Amino acid sequence: MEGAVDIAGGFAEVGAGQWLVGRGQPAAFFGTAARRRRKGWFVRDRSRLDLVVTSAAAKCADSSRPFLTHIPCAAPVAAVSSKVLVAPVAARSGDETVKIIPMSVKGALCVTNFASEWVVMATAGRTARVQVADGETLSVRPEAAVAWTGKRPTGFCPKLGIWDVLLPRGPRDLLLTFYGPCIVWIEGSCDPKFFGRSAFSREAQCRRAC
Repeated sequence: MEGAVDIAGGFAEVGAGQWLVGRGQPAAFFGTAARRRRKGWFVRDRSRLDLVVTSAAAKCADSSRPFLTHIPCAAPVAAVSSKVLVAPVAARSGDETVKIIPMSVKGALCVTNFASEWVVMATAGRTARVQVADGETLSVRPEAAVAWTGKRPTGFCPKLGIWDVLLPRGPRDLLLTFYGPCIVWIEGSCDPKFFGRSAFSREAQCRRAC
């Protein structure tokens, strides 16, 4: 039945229907799986997510991101586009760009919004669900952000030098600040080193491609 998903053995299995999937998905399928052009004049996540129509069961998994998290979207959920594995097409409500460096699009995150159904996220590390109470704030490294509910987070750069602006490396100590009440899903972080090789540089490439 379209809209249902089964997660087992590191794979997310869906049936016949229309799906929003990460690039290279599904990994295997019965019957046929046809890619369709995503409509819209300005679709920010077009370079990261495909629309696939399956005639039977299909299995989705990414070998570079083996940990799967099923997120129900009873409330609106914002998900980092490059970490979306599969979701019903009807669940998507739009997309947006979340700036990490205030007043700069450098290294910005491409985000896909979901307003119903569910989304399965694929991450390189295990995912934790963090509840942020009303009045609380949560600081998250950009490469660790997976998905969230509630208000849009704001970027924070504690120290921005002139060379961080002029050189392509970008600043190292970047944070996203989330404001409660909300729920934030995070994965383990790594040292992004600089924008050219960072865990979230793909988002900037996604934004430029759109």
